[in-house]
Amino acid sequence: MKIKALRAIFLLLFLAACVAENKVEEETPSPDPTVFQSTLAPTTAFTPLTTRIPSPTPLVPDSGWIQLRPGLENRTLNLISPQNTASESLFILRIDPAFIRFEVHHQTTPLSLEEWAKQTQADIVVNAGYFLIEDERYYPTGLVISNSEPYGISYGDFGAMFTVANGTPDLRWLAENPYDPAQTLDFALQSFPLLVKPGGELGFPAEFEDNLTARRTVLAKDQSGNFLLILTQKGYFTLHTLSMFLTGSDLNLDIAVNLDGGPSTGLVMQEPYIKIPSGTLLPFVLTIHQK
Repeated sequence: MKIKALRAIFLLLFLAACVAENKVEEETPSPDPTVFQSTLAPTTAFTPLTTRIPSPTPLVPDSGWIQLRPGLENRTLNLISPQNTASESLFILRIDPAFIRFEVHHQTTPLSLEEWAKQTQADIVVNAGYFLIEDERYYPTGLVISNSEPYGISYGDFGAMFTVANGTPDLRWLAENPYDPAQTLDFALQSFPLLVKPGGELGFPAEFEDNLTARRTVLAKDQSGNFLLILTQKGYFTLHTLSMFLTGSDLNLDIAVNLDGGPSTGLVMQEPYIKIPSGTLLPFVLTIHQK
C-alpha cells in the first residue's frame, strides 16, 4: 500500500508540475545556473532519415536502497515529467546510529561545506538550521549545542530538536518534549517546521501553505530508529507538498523536520565522493562520522 500511495503522490505531483508550467516565471525561480547546468545542446547538423537515432536513456524513478558501507544506505527518487526530465530529484541517506555518530559544529565565521569537512574530519557534512547575520557575524536563530556548549535561544512548540546525549542521537518535537537546560547534551540543533509529526502524521497542513517552492533539506527518523537525510535539489516542493509526500511515502517516517533550505541546502560526502553544492557559507553544520 505504501508503494501504491507513493506512486499516486508521484502522479499528483507530475500533474501539478504540468499545471505549474503555465504560471508566470517569477513564481518558480530557476535553479542557480552555477549549480545546475543543462546537458542539452542544439542540433548542429541535419540527420538523414536513414540514420538510426538512439532513444534517450530513461530516468529511473527509484534507485532503491544501495548500501554504501555498514550503517549507511543511499537512495535516489526522481519525479519524472512526461518529457523524461526530472521535475525533482530527492537524494536520501539512511543512517543506522549503531554504526554512525553525529556531531554539530558551530562558529560565528561561516565556512563552505568543503571547509567544514576538512576542519571536522567528517565523512559527511550537511547544512543545518536557520541563521541570521549581524555585523558580519553569523548566529543560529534557535538553539545549537556543540561539544556541550550552547549557543542561541531555544525555539518554542513550533520547532523540533535533534540531540546527541552520551553518543545516542534523538529527534523530538518541542511541543511534546521541550528543551530542558538541565539536560546534559553533547550536541544539538533546532529547526522548523515539522513536516512529519511523531507517529508519521502530516506535520505541515494545507492551511499553512504559502505556495513557495525551494530546495529543501530534511532530517528525519524512521520507525526502525534509523535517521534519514533528505535533500531535494531542484526546488520543486512547497513545505506542504513535501509534508504530504513524506507522510505518504514508503520511507516509514516517524518524525521529520525541515532544516534550512534554498541556497543553504547542500551536502558533501567523502567516500564515495558526492557533492550537492550549497550556494552560501554556513555557520553551523551537522556532521556524520563512521564509528
